[in-house]
Amino acid sequence: MKKSNLSNIGLALLRIVPSVLLMTHGFGKVQMLFQGGEIQFPNPLGLGTIPSLVLASLAEFIAPIFIILGFKARWACIPVIITMATAFFIVHGNDALQIKELALAYLTVFASIALCGPGKLSIDGR
Repeated sequence: MKKSNLSNIGLALLRIVPSVLLMTHGFGKVQMLFQGGEIQFPNPLGLGTIPSLVLASLAEFIAPIFIILGFKARWACIPVIITMATAFFIVHGNDALQIKELALAYLTVFASIALCGPGKLSIDGR
């Protein structure tokens, strides 16, 4: 197998696996939006509880769908990067690394996708 084929498989894995895992976090936030009742969610940027939850839901559930498909993947990484940077530096800023390391891992992965692109095994690559 050619090196470029292996690189494209690697980029596809880098896109798909973390996106699916991130969606498990986002699904709970989407459910919270539609369940009714009082919403308890952090408001780290002062936008309001509901707008913060909507933005986090978009970044953790909708954007990963675009990233999995590789459709406008670099653009779709931007809300994820912003959300994970907010989680790492603001929401969990004073926490131990063990608590905030998942946000840093997601931040690193999605920043890498934004820099490298989705590869040829994507809608953008076709």
